[in-house]
Amino acid sequence: MTEPCPRGERFPAPGRHNGLVSPLLRRKSPKPADRTVTLLGKPGCHLCDEAREVIVRVAGELGAAFEEKDITQDEELYRRYWEQIPVTLIDGRQHDFWRVDERRLRTALGG
Repeated sequence: MTEPCPRGERFPAPGRHNGLVSPLLRRKSPKPADRTVTLLGKPGCHLCDEAREVIVRVAGELGAAFEEKDITQDEELYRRYWEQIPVTLIDGRQHDFWRVDERRLRTALGG
């Protein structure tokens, strides 16, 4: 059953659907192999070492790319993240800081 909308189009009545899904809800997440996990850290950071272990394991299992950046070699990264390291980025967007939750990372990568 459908109801008219102001422009004369017809939409399913509330609580019913016609099997169609909005394009916004149909967005596909990238495959893990198409994702890049970046670890921002610095030498001598024990939390960075722990984060690296988790990221290498999860990225390796799911096929995601992994890269590491030393904030002491980049003034902008240092200014922005020095209080939060280690910082985990997924495809350039901040995902975590201080600790890496393996389950959360795996979910974010689609695994």
